[in-house]
Amino acid sequence: MLVPDDQPALYVYEQRGPGILQRGLIGDVALADPAQRIILPHEDVFPGPVADRLALMSTTQANLEPIFLLYDGAQGTTTRLVNQVASTRTPLVIAHTEDGLDHRLWAITDPAEIDAINADLRPRQALIADGHHRYATYRVLQRQEHTARLHTPSTATSGSNQPPTRSPQPEHTSTAQQPPIGDPSNSSDPSGPSTPRQAPGGPWDYGLALLVDSAAYPPDLKAIHRVIPGLPLAEAVARAKGSWHAHDFASLALGLEALDAAPEPAFLLAGHGGCHLLTNPDPMQLAHAMPPDRSDKWNSLNTSILSEFVLPKVWGMRDDDHAVRIVHHDPYAALRLATETDGTAVILKPLAVADVLAIAAGGERVPRKSTSFGPKPRTGLVLRTFATD
Repeated sequence: MLVPDDQPALYVYEQRGPGILQRGLIGDVALADPAQRIILPHEDVFPGPVADRLALMSTTQANLEPIFLLYDGAQGTTTRLVNQVASTRTPLVIAHTEDGLDHRLWAITDPAEIDAINADLRPRQALIADGHHRYATYRVLQRQEHTARLHTPSTATSGSNQPPTRSPQPEHTSTAQQPPIGDPSNSSDPSGPSTPRQAPGGPWDYGLALLVDSAAYPPDLKAIHRVIPGLPLAEAVARAKGSWHAHDFASLALGLEALDAAPEPAFLLAGHGGCHLLTNPDPMQLAHAMPPDRSDKWNSLNTSILSEFVLPKVWGMRDDDHAVRIVHHDPYAALRLATETDGTAVILKPLAVADVLAIAAGGERVPRKSTSFGPKPRTGLVLRTFATD
């Protein structure tokens, strides 16, 4: 049973576990066109997932889970208040999940505190760490709603920017309409030009988001590994030796140690017969393979080198779902899959958060499946329904 809270609120959210402590703020974020450089994507989106999420949001008239945004809080008002609330106030929700994390949630209902948070966050930028397709869906839904109301004079937008009324049920909390960052003006569908619009104020002008100060709580950025079924390890290494130095290791554990110590770019290949570390690519071949219209920073990413050089030039294949399988985080799982498919696992080091931020700030996108930020917000703790907005 879901019952909305009786007071408008922003929500402090804490995730804690072995070696993990992350605190952030959940609320309704004002939607902005990427050209405004307020909320920065770092990955491309695809029409299929956006269409699927659009159908879900349109049918439910709700944001069922927050996207995950990172920003530099500079130890400002929001960060101090988040820490104060988590340290001194009684939580609404305490939960333990099977992944070993403890979750706690607090409501901030004091209008003065909410105003102070808005004032602190309004001039800041945020990076989409997780939820690119949902954010794109937010904006498509916003455009559709504005277009429908422009062509239906008898139907008005909510017009009011006042927070909705809630009734306290901590097990199923909703957020309030207090946009913590950005300006909803000039939003547009990412697949098309801006639509002439009425004044903002409807629930579709905002989207549910968790904002985390990455300076106070550095995110856990993990690598996403690849497996190429049907490419035996011996063949993969033999082809790579024409442009890379290969170092042999008897076990995955030893190979991972060497990969961790190796300067980028470096890849650990694993499968039947052991592991091989690729380092020191031929500079001429590498430079020729990388796209000249990309920035030096983009061309230096290990995922860029893998998708533009190793896969197409060294192994003669495309980096797509048909030829390449994806394994999140676990190199041993990647090795098992490679062994089962008589293929080769490509183990990568995670990208640096600073590099992802630099790519996004420059208006570029990292190659597909380059980042896995965590810990992600748990689905079900905070829901936002348009009816209560």
